[in-house]
Amino acid sequence: MLIIDPLQIRHVIVKFGKLSSISGLIEPKSHLNLDYPYHLVRQCVVAQKFEVGSKVEISDGRLVFAELHPSKYKHYGKYDYTQNFQNMVTAVKKIRNPNPDPNNNTNNLES
Repeated sequence: MLIIDPLQIRHVIVKFGKLSSISGLIEPKSHLNLDYPYHLVRQCVVAQKFEVGSKVEISDGRLVFAELHPSKYKHYGKYDYTQNFQNMVTAVKKIRNPNPDPNNNTNNLES
């Protein structure tokens, strides 16, 4: 089974055979980048629907995975994964706390 559109891949959490959490779309520069091979997507779990609560496919007591065809990878060049991760953490913090306390160091990535 092959992944049709790798640009629609998301990180998910599977609990008790169902999708319990779905994140935003993957970053092609890190997950599909032949110049950054440490974080390539190779497989994705198969679910009945792409929504929280959907059952994942199980066969012989194991998760069913779809594969990514090698032609879907590209050369995107150098990628600063650390900076991208910091940007993601900052964005998540803003969503969780849109009015941070400037005197609280837990809102500062550098602390």
